[in-house]
Amino acid sequence: MSGDPRALLYRGELDPDEAQRLAARHLAAHDDGELYLQYRVSEAFGFDDGRLKTADYHTDSGFGLRGVTGETTAFAHANEISAAAIDRAAQTLKLLDPARGGHSPPPPRTNRAMYGADDPLALIPFASKVELCQAIDSAARGRDPRVAQVSVSLGGSWSVVEVIRSDGFVATDVRPLVRLNVSIVARQGDRRETGNYGLGGRYLYDRLFEPATWNEAIDKALAQALVNLESVAAPAGEMPVVLGPGWCGVLLHEAVGHGLEGDFNRKGTSAFSGRIGTRVAAPGVTVIDEGSIEDRRGSLSIDDEGTPTGRNVLIEDGILKGYLQDRLNARLMGMQPTGNGRRESFAHVPMPRMTNTFMLGGADDPAELITRVKDGIYAKSFGGGQVDITSGKFVFSCTEAYRILGGKIGAPIKGATLIGDGPSVMRRVTGIGNDMALDQGVGVCGKAGQSLPVGVGQPSLLIDGLTVGGTGG
Repeated sequence: MSGDPRALLYRGELDPDEAQRLAARHLAAHDDGELYLQYRVSEAFGFDDGRLKTADYHTDSGFGLRGVTGETTAFAHANEISAAAIDRAAQTLKLLDPARGGHSPPPPRTNRAMYGADDPLALIPFASKVELCQAIDSAARGRDPRVAQVSVSLGGSWSVVEVIRSDGFVATDVRPLVRLNVSIVARQGDRRETGNYGLGGRYLYDRLFEPATWNEAIDKALAQALVNLESVAAPAGEMPVVLGPGWCGVLLHEAVGHGLEGDFNRKGTSAFSGRIGTRVAAPGVTVIDEGSIEDRRGSLSIDDEGTPTGRNVLIEDGILKGYLQDRLNARLMGMQPTGNGRRESFAHVPMPRMTNTFMLGGADDPAELITRVKDGIYAKSFGGGQVDITSGKFVFSCTEAYRILGGKIGAPIKGATLIGDGPSVMRRVTGIGNDMALDQGVGVCGKAGQSLPVGVGQPSLLIDGLTVGGTGG
């Protein structure tokens, strides 16, 4: 698309001046709140068994109107951007008491625009996207005779959002997002194993169409599948664990990141509640959430309340420094918003959410960390995980892992799960590699029924003891 993407928000009777008048009329009586407008388009291709199985295209637009007084929120939304619809939604806000104190100040203004106005979905024809899936399928099947099945998924979305407040504050953001996933099933005799690799970010499709990019995705998915064909049963018990760099940061995200979100800490339900200024992790552990890294999956120019994103130090050298905040929880806790008020869409309220959450690297040689382990495992990649915010307890399944014996990486293992709790794990870090890496761009975070794209990352880590669930000895 060319021109001003805001035009997609104001295609009907509503114009920007009227939107500001409506926000002022309906929100002025409340402590805080916003009129949130959104236009979005998305598509997804699924290629399986040598043919295109699904091709979905979806476009919608709408608004969310939120008023906040004290701790109470009133919210209404509709998929029609018009003055009449906004007036109807405003009836919900009449349930709130008028503001008792001063109005919350607007977010800081920024001229930063991380992404251009181009819609990535419209720049490449439908046929070219199908041809890319076909090329990946054909190339993967030709890599190795043990390849039994190939699945390719390609998807993208593009969104324009505008935040309008009663005090005249207006902020706009454009948000592209693309993703490619390759899944390969390898067969050897009666045994079948799967390997997966995905990548993406907030950029245009061009990068995914580069042969070097999608061939690397094939190679890594196939390598994981072939490794798993040779895997043996995972050991069970408490043992040292070395975590690989990059995507393994999803454990940090689940076990620590959620517990540092402001709403859980304001309500006292997090294992980190009331602990700012105290040691919560081993020396050397520094955890950052940064929503302003160019092209990353969790990056935004502004959050969904209009606050500019930035770099937030959560844990520094093992000491808890702060929480991730939206406007509501920051105000109630006497803190500043951190640019982490995020929502899935116009039909959802914002809440404190992570963007790109990662641990900084240390000084250790990753290969040397392996030599410190007499009997343990090396976890290279994770699948799904679960965490209990109150206790910080988590369970993660490994999609690629190896036994470590005598300080050397041994046979690949299957069926390993890692069990522990975030606060304890962070205190048991005894080695931090110098190889910090961000993930390849596939993270999705769920909270309170809302799903959002996020980034994770970490260096190689040595944890001196974790419970490993497995079936072997």
